[in-house]
Amino acid sequence: MPLHVPPVPAPALRSVLTALGSPTAVREAPTPALRSAQGPLSPELPLPLHVLDAPEVLAAPALLDGAEAAPHTRLTGWRFTISAGERMVAAADTMLTADGWAFSRFFEGPYVTATERALRQAEVLHTAYQPRLLSVPGLYMLTLWLHQDTDADPATGAVAPGDLLVPLAPAPPGFAAHRPHRAAELLPVIGLRLAPAPLAPAPLLRTPV
Repeated sequence: MPLHVPPVPAPALRSVLTALGSPTAVREAPTPALRSAQGPLSPELPLPLHVLDAPEVLAAPALLDGAEAAPHTRLTGWRFTISAGERMVAAADTMLTADGWAFSRFFEGPYVTATERALRQAEVLHTAYQPRLLSVPGLYMLTLWLHQDTDADPATGAVAPGDLLVPLAPAPPGFAAHRPHRAAELLPVIGLRLAPAPLAPAPLLRTPV
């Protein structure tokens, strides 16, 4: 079942194309593979990048029941894969500023290849999804978020209980990378991991003899 990739804002795409066309921006990027790439560079696979940073919502029992407590996210940018011919060499992030979408950075690393792998896995599923990225900063965790509503505005929306979340490698300890989970199952676990540890009771003081 093909993924329904949402349309990327034109200014976000233009900002990445402008950065790729700037020798200074490419040369100063901390991405050896990008700097040494031969041939034309092109931005591909644009995905909206959302952040989930409300741990008190995640452990809500209603999530397990498919009720209305699904947590909302906030869109922080769009992420592009940068390819040189058939080879993926880096990624580019854009961010929303007061003046609109702007280029943020080039980078490389395991999340770039993990995202491509997760997208290939998602393409063979029997259900259509809108692909997004969902970051959980408190766990240093990034997931491929497969949203059930393929026509949803990619800038908005809650994580629905039936959505799939695929932790990308490297995943935090205790989470299996590249294993899809229903959001109703994974989000409460994330919430428990993010919740602050309860304070230990103070020791009782003995009465001096």
